[in-house]
Amino acid sequence: MQNSQANSAISPDAPHNRQLLEAVSPRGYTNPVAAGRYNLVVVGGGTAGLVAAAGASSLGAKVALIERRHLGGDCLNFGCVPSKALLYEARMLMMRQGTGKTISESDFQILMERVRSARSGLAHHDSVERFAGLGVDVFLGEAHFRGPRIVAVAGQSLRFSNCVIATGTRPTCPAVPGLERTEFLTNESIFELTTMPRRICILGGGPIGCELGQAFGRLGIEVTLLEAGSRLLPRDDEEASAIVLKALCAEGVQVRTDSHAQGVEMSGGHWHIRIDADDATQAIECDQLLVCAGRTPNVAGLNLEAAGVEYDETRGVHVDATLRTSNSRIYAAGDVASPFRFTHAADAGARIVIQNALFGFAGRRKSTSLVIPWCTYTDPEVAHVGITPSDAHQNGVALDTIRIGMDSVDRAVIEGETEGFLKVHLARGTDRMLGATIVCKNAGEMIGEITLAISKGMGLKAIASVIHPYPTRSDAIRKAADAYNRTRLTPPLRRVLERFFAWRR
Repeated sequence: MQNSQANSAISPDAPHNRQLLEAVSPRGYTNPVAAGRYNLVVVGGGTAGLVAAAGASSLGAKVALIERRHLGGDCLNFGCVPSKALLYEARMLMMRQGTGKTISESDFQILMERVRSARSGLAHHDSVERFAGLGVDVFLGEAHFRGPRIVAVAGQSLRFSNCVIATGTRPTCPAVPGLERTEFLTNESIFELTTMPRRICILGGGPIGCELGQAFGRLGIEVTLLEAGSRLLPRDDEEASAIVLKALCAEGVQVRTDSHAQGVEMSGGHWHIRIDADDATQAIECDQLLVCAGRTPNVAGLNLEAAGVEYDETRGVHVDATLRTSNSRIYAAGDVASPFRFTHAADAGARIVIQNALFGFAGRRKSTSLVIPWCTYTDPEVAHVGITPSDAHQNGVALDTIRIGMDSVDRAVIEGETEGFLKVHLARGTDRMLGATIVCKNAGEMIGEITLAISKGMGLKAIASVIHPYPTRSDAIRKAADAYNRTRLTPPLRRVLERFFAWRR
């Protein structure tokens, strides 16, 4: 056996972080002795890797799991868990004291410690101890392939019948002069803050930038959000983007679209960002710079060439519809191979890998059959599933769209939160749902009903027969179904019915 040397740096050195590390990257952990051959070797201990390892082991397969940093990956340590904890704390603070009021330094430290506490409280789900207890051989250390069916870690060679690469992504450093020489923040370091910045600048108006921008604004921090494109949330509905922009601006966030960072330098303890905007060069000064400019697949150092696995630095590992790579014994799942970089998509991909890698003889599942929703957890939330109108236009798909404004949904009216909508996109002339966008409080909780309907081929007529509790925001879905049914009552049909009822009188 050989002792592992995992990268366990998470700051600050505080009780909750020590509890986290003891679970996901325990000090002094000793790797097991490699078995003769594994049914499945999993490279990467984020969501996709953990689901694949736990699922395969529960079925009786001999499984090895390799992680170079911390089990739990981006979601637990730097992504979904701490970010949603921060959003919750910021929302509760705003409810108590309103917007625009700056909290004290000590209150900021307490709030950030609560965020870290929420993270450490969930760490046992992804812990080394738990997975070892499931029968998985957990190896901490850097992995690299030595051949098409051998991967090495910490001085040992693991032979496998099948392997899955699930190494995830890391924050992208955009090509802005000077940026590489500064210690800017990313989602991997933002939760390490122990001192509250007075001003923070965020590069990137995607989901992470919008969520964290709103959260920090609610703490009373001066937030400037820079987006190079013409609008926020470019993958989402344009009207949804406009509503999020309005919400952020109403809470004091300074949003600048069509703003291209041209240079960054640090002087006097402050960041100075030069941007091109409104046909002029402008300067922004801030105390912290948070970069949310996309994700880069973690493929470096794996020696994928030795395994015969095709990849590139932008798309990551190349896979077919069954998530198999150019090496028929190696699969890839999660952010390193998927355009849908969400925790739930990584989970779904891992389940496909289990089926195809271990039971492919009984039939193979395809990732193209997945219906993947997503949600941006701003206030209001933006949730989406399926096709967008722009997708439909590019692919020559004719749509009918039904829109229900939240100002017609009683629960939203009662609570004074009428800014938002539901849009359902139907195949032209039918009730078959191809996509939907929801913008409102708890939109992420609502999108599941439509996701289920699309994945099972159910139309709006079927939803019209479902009783929705009143008053809830999900009543918007029932209203959309009723609106579709009214379109079926054409003028000729109405005249026939009028004659029928006249006869019945």
